[in-house]
Amino acid sequence: MAEGSQPGDLEQVIDEIISLGDDRDTVAVSDMQDCLGQRSFGPFLFVPAIIEISPIGGVPGVPTLLALIVALFAIQMLFGREHFWVPGFLSHRAVSAKKLEKGLNKIRPIIRWLDKISRERFSWAISKGFLRVLAVLCVMLATSVPPLELLPFASTAPFSAIALFGLGITTRDGLLVVLGLVVTLGAFVLVGTGLTG
Repeated sequence: MAEGSQPGDLEQVIDEIISLGDDRDTVAVSDMQDCLGQRSFGPFLFVPAIIEISPIGGVPGVPTLLALIVALFAIQMLFGREHFWVPGFLSHRAVSAKKLEKGLNKIRPIIRWLDKISRERFSWAISKGFLRVLAVLCVMLATSVPPLELLPFASTAPFSAIALFGLGITTRDGLLVVLGLVVTLGAFVLVGTGLTG
């Protein structure tokens, strides 16, 4: 299900997404989907997540839109689909190419660092069976995002967990997945606190 990656692969994905805006003013969800092609599930999780973690995530409505995209991919991942489908009303949504480039460049140092330290380990955390567990968790995390938009940048917590899951799957580094599980617990605590506070 998941292909191994070579050093620099994560940053290369960022560069490919940024390059989509070289000849246009906006980048649509469908453009990103075409760019990612039929890679492993990982990029389809971590790309929306890192976009939300970047400054773009501070734009009202963007976290919920990205959460919907993640949930859609995670559900298809849960049922073992290899070719992802995105409905038209989502695929045509677009963001400013300049804002996308600026936002992704802000987090480039983190991606570059993860590229360097990632290696294959904790294989159980990226096994076929466990990927379905991660898919369920991603749906739950995505569902928690809309109410968290009421709290400034609170939605970064669930998206951080989703990003770690996606990065772990992409690089076949189960340690990142385990870290994502820890962040997931923290995100659910934040959701509970935010909704009852």
